[in-house]
Amino acid sequence: MKRVAMISLHTSPLDQPGTGDAGGMNVYVLELARRLGQQGVAVDIFTRATSSQQAQIVEAFEGVSVRHIPAGPYEGLTKTELPGQLCTFAREVLRAEAAHPVGHYDAVHSHYWLSGQVGALARDRWGVPLVHSMHTMAKVKNDALAEGDCPEPSARVIGEEQVVAAADVLIANTDLEAKQLINFYDADPGRVEVVHPGVDLDVFAPTSTAAARAALGLPADATVLLFAGRIQPLKAPDVLLRAVQVLLARDPSLRHRLVVPIVGGPSGSGLEHPESLADLARALGIADVVRFVPPVSQAMLGQWYAAATLVAVPSYNESFGLVAVEAQACGTPVVAAAVGGLTTAVRDGRSGLLVDGHRSEQWADALGRIVRDPALRESLALGALMHAREFTWEATARHTLETYERARELVRA
Repeated sequence: MKRVAMISLHTSPLDQPGTGDAGGMNVYVLELARRLGQQGVAVDIFTRATSSQQAQIVEAFEGVSVRHIPAGPYEGLTKTELPGQLCTFAREVLRAEAAHPVGHYDAVHSHYWLSGQVGALARDRWGVPLVHSMHTMAKVKNDALAEGDCPEPSARVIGEEQVVAAADVLIANTDLEAKQLINFYDADPGRVEVVHPGVDLDVFAPTSTAAARAALGLPADATVLLFAGRIQPLKAPDVLLRAVQVLLARDPSLRHRLVVPIVGGPSGSGLEHPESLADLARALGIADVVRFVPPVSQAMLGQWYAAATLVAVPSYNESFGLVAVEAQACGTPVVAAAVGGLTTAVRDGRSGLLVDGHRSEQWADALGRIVRDPALRESLALGALMHAREFTWEATARHTLETYERARELVRA
């Protein structure tokens, strides 16, 4: 395996995670490519250009290039409008490969269903295997829709079914995602491979809580309940805010030291009402303890994790939940919804607490357990460090390389 074409059409791995369509998938694509490059595999990542100022080719790391492909207007296109640009994008990807000798790529790895449509065409033209990562699935999302969120359109469902049928191998983040591919999309079990994402243990590592709080301007004795991620109904930051209201009603003395940072920006259907979360905080009477922080770099995010008493991940669905693993790598316990990949990312009672449901009282119970019991928090913090070490990008890259080779064998058979 010498060179791989990765396709991430709808969002560039170079975009800042935490806003727009940039999130865990961006981190996944860039970190996987980086580790593949370190293992001697060259990676070209094809993504749609969103600015005339972007360089056509960016060398992200040694052996890793990000290629910005013009397809449609640079700005103003929503994710739901991107299917209209698939033909243009695919043509430009094929043209880029045509400038090289036959056999330039050994495999195509597409991310998200839009990229899978392009990947299937490239696979047929280049005669190489297509490996596809769904990251999120419309049928799964629609099966557990957040209140106020919009269901995914039937066009996406049909597109995903086509990609599942076309891919030589499907990579699932967890055993549960593998089962969902089989049960919801009738995927061939023999073509589904489970490969856990990783975490950068150099960036996300235990550090002094006091130092992190001082750097961020947080009181040394604060109780910090952190949310990090895109602000949209699927990620459910409102669940945390409603739970905080219950927590304060139960124990008003907590108010003077409570800080609830919301780190991230609006995304998806959250773009329609970007101020809705701030409005909710005011309506709940907790605006004085809530802080809204724009998306930050990975290094700065590590500081926020280190400063937190706990990190809340109340999503209605997650294919894995990188935020949960990153926080645990910093030695911070996680309280997460018992959904999707979060049941793998968090070890209930060992590295954090899983909450079955999204009711405010349930969440206040779980948050309160850790806030009121320093010994429990210390135990979970130690368990969090141990659990996070099970997920490394180096292992992800090795397993992914094995999957590429397996896909090649399936194509030859």
